[in-house]
Amino acid sequence: MTRVTAMGQSARFVWLDACRLIAGVSMVGLHATADANGQPWVDYDPGERVLPMLLRAVIYTARTELFIVISIFLLMMALDRRPRGYRQTIAEQSRRLLVPFAFWVVFYAAYTLIKADSFGYADAWLAQLSDPAAWAGFLVLGDVKYHMHFIPTLFGLVLFYPLFRIAVAHPWTGFVVLACLIVKRELDVMLWSTFWSADWLPWAVRAVKIVTYIGYGMVAAAFWGIWSRTRMEDRAPWVPLILFVGGLMFLIKLVATYKTVETGAWPHSYTPGYWADFLMPVALFALCLCLAHKAWPPVLSRLAPYSFGIYLCHPIFLDMAEIALKGTDLAPMAQIGIKIGWALPATTLFVIVLSKLPPLAWTVGLGPLPRLRSRAARIPQQET
Repeated sequence: MTRVTAMGQSARFVWLDACRLIAGVSMVGLHATADANGQPWVDYDPGERVLPMLLRAVIYTARTELFIVISIFLLMMALDRRPRGYRQTIAEQSRRLLVPFAFWVVFYAAYTLIKADSFGYADAWLAQLSDPAAWAGFLVLGDVKYHMHFIPTLFGLVLFYPLFRIAVAHPWTGFVVLACLIVKRELDVMLWSTFWSADWLPWAVRAVKIVTYIGYGMVAAAFWGIWSRTRMEDRAPWVPLILFVGGLMFLIKLVATYKTVETGAWPHSYTPGYWADFLMPVALFALCLCLAHKAWPPVLSRLAPYSFGIYLCHPIFLDMAEIALKGTDLAPMAQIGIKIGWALPATTLFVIVLSKLPPLAWTVGLGPLPRLRSRAARIPQQET
């Protein structure tokens, strides 16, 4: 990711690399701060939930929505630099996203058996593996593992990329994200409260998510429009305002954290917390963009390419940690420390190793996708 400045020099988008790394690493911390069932440590006293939930409040400023904003920003950048038609763009994105996705769906379908056996739901998981409807969910919704939903959601958004071009030309249209989040909130409440037992509910919820997340695509494209037409001197004055708004939203997140600590349940009904959660990734990206002129550590650019792989692979090692911690009487914060201290370096090393193996590097987005050699290409080799 480079651009040519007015002086003809190439400048790294280190700030964008920092966003990518934050997004990837935060997912490890996010999933590690919940218990093995994805809940806020319901079996422990409220006092033992305080530090875990405070840590989660900080980490949760970078949700998967930050990855979406980054991805659409990069897509808009790429299309401006190398214009191509809709069919070619979608074909490229489908190969880049869906081929690795299919690999990891199959992997996690099998790998989850290890945790399922340890936690006593192996029979139920085996039943899902033999159910075509379950596989439809794995392959379309990405519900084979708690983090896999991101890729099919992102691909669904990519289908609407011509709409995002409006925001490149008219950045103010990025504010449509507010309307989209209002609609998402209302439709989600209606669907979950009215049709909570319907088999088709997850499909309806995902459709709503993709349509309303178009707002994030508009925001990302608006950021690209701002970046491509402004100078550092134009963007830097916005930093204090972004920090102020971000601080206000974090105060709301602290209220939501208090509710979680007291009740031992996620505060889904707390509307201000909803807005703080879903707008914080936008504020974080805007802050990094406006601080792009700062001296970001170059090491971020060396580590950033591994961020997508860290996102994809971290459940492998979190599952190992949760299996090892099963039945222990350690406090939640101690368990979180063990999970992050093990999963983050182990995942990073695993992704680096995969990136060095040409047959597998593509699985973490760091190598060319596998191609089947045509018969015509093989014939000359056979004749020599």
